[in-house]
Amino acid sequence: MSAIDVALRFVDRINARDVDGMVALMSERHRFVDSGGEEHVGRERMRQGWEQYFRMVPDYRVEVDESFAAGSIVVLLGTARGTYSRDGTLRPEDAWSTPAAWRAAISGGCVEEWRVYADNEPIRQRMADGPP
Repeated sequence: MSAIDVALRFVDRINARDVDGMVALMSERHRFVDSGGEEHVGRERMRQGWEQYFRMVPDYRVEVDESFAAGSIVVLLGTARGTYSRDGTLRPEDAWSTPAAWRAAISGGCVEEWRVYADNEPIRQRMADGPP
């Protein structure tokens, strides 16, 4: 698989909320860098992180409009969207969408690093609004 194929397969597993499939595509020392610049290292740590995130945003989706690769580095441009769930319920007023970019470093057919560039203000606002 090419680097772009691996990155797009990872997106496919994100959109399916298939944490096991995501973990299978992560290197042992997988590093996730969130849009605030905070690093989270390790496959099992990220398993827990994604499981928690999918509970908070059960319909999270990555929509890729463009993809570029230079060797093992892939850049994806598109939109991140979902609905913040306070209690497992999806309410239309808690939906959010934001332009985003993702940078993936691929090594040995695995995602070594997944870095997100996005404005998190839309979801922060939903979280700050509190219960209806």
